[in-house]
Amino acid sequence: MMSQLWSKGIGLFRTLWRELAKFGVVGGMAFIIDSGIFIWLISGPMADSHVKSKAIAVAVATLFSWIGNRYWTFRHQRTKTRSRELVMFVVMNLIGLGIQSGCVAFSYYVLGLTSPQASFISGSVIGMILAMCFRFVAYKFWVFTGDEVSASAERSGSQQSPHMIADSDLVSPEAGPHPEPDTPHRSG
Repeated sequence: MMSQLWSKGIGLFRTLWRELAKFGVVGGMAFIIDSGIFIWLISGPMADSHVKSKAIAVAVATLFSWIGNRYWTFRHQRTKTRSRELVMFVVMNLIGLGIQSGCVAFSYYVLGLTSPQASFISGSVIGMILAMCFRFVAYKFWVFTGDEVSASAERSGSQQSPHMIADSDLVSPEAGPHPEPDTPHRSG
């Protein structure tokens, strides 16, 4: 039982490792943006408003994250409609914002840990880890779904996914180049 579960986990990791790595790079850069803005705000202009500071920092990092994930991490799963993707991205990040800000609020108001360091650890470490796990799953399955691309391919009569390579597209060194199709050429 455990070995089967382990094997399935390893198989899933092998399938997703590139996306996970890219997601991690974008997330790491977003973490730096988020943390820098948050520390600056709670150490200066918003010293007495830690929760609002966290919300602002997450909002700026979220914009960076959408651009990085849309055009790099999940570029092969983008939909044709940016507006749908952006709306879903914002919704999922609002949930992530709630997770991170909730960790700061719990630390600040419930546990009474009011120092900037405690707010940083609760929001930018604990909250970020929890929100990151949620965001990867949300981006993979609900935001960057490629539904519009797949739907338009089906409407055009193609049963093949736009991301798949057909066997006829592959050329083996022994087979040589593809023969020219028997279609008339336009001259003009």
